[in-house]
Amino acid sequence: MHIAKQYAPGDAEREITLTRVYDAPRALVFKAWTDPELVAKWWGPKMFTNPVCEVDARVGGKLRIVMRAPDGNDYPMRGEYREVVVPEKLSFTNIAVDGKDQPIIEGFTTVLFTEEGGKTRVTVHTRGTAKVDYARDYLQGMEQGWSMSLEKLAALLPQL
Repeated sequence: MHIAKQYAPGDAEREITLTRVYDAPRALVFKAWTDPELVAKWWGPKMFTNPVCEVDARVGGKLRIVMRAPDGNDYPMRGEYREVVVPEKLSFTNIAVDGKDQPIIEGFTTVLFTEEGGKTRVTVHTRGTAKVDYARDYLQGMEQGWSMSLEKLAALLPQL
């Protein structure tokens, strides 16, 4: 059982754990997290697109995604893979940056892929720390944003 920490609006840090079971083999779900063409199809909140999606899923490999909101605003992020255990685990930094590539949120995410009778349990544990005051508001939407991403992944997997 996961006990969620309580956060108040305006907190500078946030940490969440989300779990979802997909009706798909573990190798396929892992690929959906490591193939840039597939990541681009599900990463980010509903209605967002990813015109830039670079994924080099190896230790030391880089991650760079620019999420585009329906209003046309871009939300860039970058990171680096710290641990890659095919098809079991990914750990990476995820840093939301401004238009000048300056960090506004520094984060770290670990994703576990567990086989369950032909299905795959994905556990995402992520934390973020606001580096600028206005980013505190972004942290309030972290759980909803990750939940929407995982929903988009669920809709994509049957098509693969």
